[in-house]
Amino acid sequence: MDGDPSKIILDACCGGRMFWFNKKHPSVLYVDIRQEPKGFMKVRPSFEVSPDEVADYTNLPYPDRRFKMVVWDPPHTIRNETQKRGVIEMRYGRLRPKDWEANLELGFKECWRVLDDYGVLIFKWGANDKKVGDILKLFTEVPLFGHTTNNKGTTYWMCFMKIPIAA
Repeated sequence: MDGDPSKIILDACCGGRMFWFNKKHPSVLYVDIRQEPKGFMKVRPSFEVSPDEVADYTNLPYPDRRFKMVVWDPPHTIRNETQKRGVIEMRYGRLRPKDWEANLELGFKECWRVLDDYGVLIFKWGANDKKVGDILKLFTEVPLFGHTTNNKGTTYWMCFMKIPIAA
């Protein structure tokens, strides 16, 4: 898919690009599993999900060690397909109760695979449905550091670095 070498940062689940200061940063490849046009949410008529490429973070179509940085903010809401699609799910997506653990475990492995040696993975988790400790148990790596960003202690940002083991 992507062949532009100037795209050295991957946003593996960009959604509405809400936390980006520059939502069209020239070094970032914005991908998401879905596309949603402006107006699909009545409460936020200007909100859209418009990735540069449609891709699933559990099966990224990029070669190993392709990116210097990966930003991964997967859905935090866990809901059945039969439940009414609420504003949070429309805005951020959802995970399914039957496979949320496998989804996040595979997503981390894929983000790690496409991350270059000495690259940085920034991970964001909203711990409303699952505690951050339950999520970190699914990953093969331990973050270098992290931070909660609100007074409820439910939104976490973490930094991982892919430091190769000396042979």
